[in-house]
Amino acid sequence: MSNLETEPQARVCGGREDVSGRPVRELLAPKLVPLGESTVVRRLLPNLGRRMVGAWCFVDHYGPDDIESAPGMQVAPHPHTGLQTVSWLHDGEVLHRDSLGSVATVRPRELGLMTAGRAISHAEQSPREHGPRLHGAQLWVALPDRHRGTDPHFEHHPLLPEVSAPGLRATVIMGELDTSRSPGRTFSPLVGADLALTAGASARLPVEPDFEYAVLSMSGRAEVDGVPVEPGSMLYLGCSRRELPLRADSDSALLLLGGEPFEEKLVMWWNFVARTHDEITQAREDWMNGDRFGTVQGYDGPSIPAPELPGIRLKPRGRTR
Repeated sequence: MSNLETEPQARVCGGREDVSGRPVRELLAPKLVPLGESTVVRRLLPNLGRRMVGAWCFVDHYGPDDIESAPGMQVAPHPHTGLQTVSWLHDGEVLHRDSLGSVATVRPRELGLMTAGRAISHAEQSPREHGPRLHGAQLWVALPDRHRGTDPHFEHHPLLPEVSAPGLRATVIMGELDTSRSPGRTFSPLVGADLALTAGASARLPVEPDFEYAVLSMSGRAEVDGVPVEPGSMLYLGCSRRELPLRADSDSALLLLGGEPFEEKLVMWWNFVARTHDEITQAREDWMNGDRFGTVQGYDGPSIPAPELPGIRLKPRGRTR
């Protein structure tokens, strides 16, 4: 999925100095951003106060939207470098096409994972014949320096492992949770899990003390470590936890994101994750000149042009503002 802002801000992310070494409860409000022709998303990362959680560097939550008489998601071909995209749905379908020739329809609770590596382009759209609702999250994972030049590839995993307890079902999207591991390829220690809680449930989820965590509320009324989290908001939790208390007043869905704090400092602009201003400039130039990113076949329409770069040099700094 693309960042479709016409004047995207440069974000400087990474480094361990601003990671809380203790548990915290920092509630992050979303920024509303239009996406494509008919979708508005709630952007949780990068946020005014926090830019990364482990290697997770971008989180958009969208829906639930009524698209019965609308085209739904329509995101034209666009480029990516230096990251992985994770598509996660609760309702609807998304048709993925990329410059490798991959074509896949991602459905609810299936993992669509694209590793951009050195360069890739892709398009995402609701199929012409689609269901009445669209609800999901789009996430990016920053690649460590030693892996960001890797060959691009796409994975579609319809079946994922689950962890269960009374009132709780956790689907492991990325990484490992309570000894269950996702088949999705990872390049740094991290976890992503979809948590489904039944009304009245109370559970304590085991987590890694060396990871920092955040929880995005997808739907329902739930508390995370005693803090009510409304749908579309995210609670940052810091590090040094061994378990995470969860409680639900209604049937609820949460997205758990965590990982070892990302030590490297990086620059993120538009759809590129890099380390320097010059790398961002080169990626933009390559996209606009038709180099390096390939061509997405089968999409009916033009690609998305890159916005103009800001008039200042982009410098990598820390993770929080």
